[in-house]
Amino acid sequence: MDSFFIGTGVALCLLMLLTLHRAIHGPTAIDRIMGVNVIGTKTTILLVIIGTIYHRVDMFIDIALAYALLNFIVTIAASRYFQQHKNLNPKGYGYRFPAEDD
Repeated sequence: MDSFFIGTGVALCLLMLLTLHRAIHGPTAIDRIMGVNVIGTKTTILLVIIGTIYHRVDMFIDIALAYALLNFIVTIAASRYFQQHKNLNPKGYGYRFPAEDD
């Protein structure tokens, strides 16, 4: 049964690598925030799987819940920051569109 959980953990790590590509090369800030949020969610699940493998679910579930809460708070804070600074354009952070009267 442990081999099933180890295989599931490896599959989750491979999926996290695909999501890491979106978090790094995302065309907008929203794509990057969502990529990091998905990685945090998969890490939470991975912590529970590790707890199941070591037969210490009670300890790892506390760590996973704390990590999930921290992930949620950071995602909300980053979303509000980018919403207030209006840097959500597809050209990247700080890009200014050329003036129309040129």
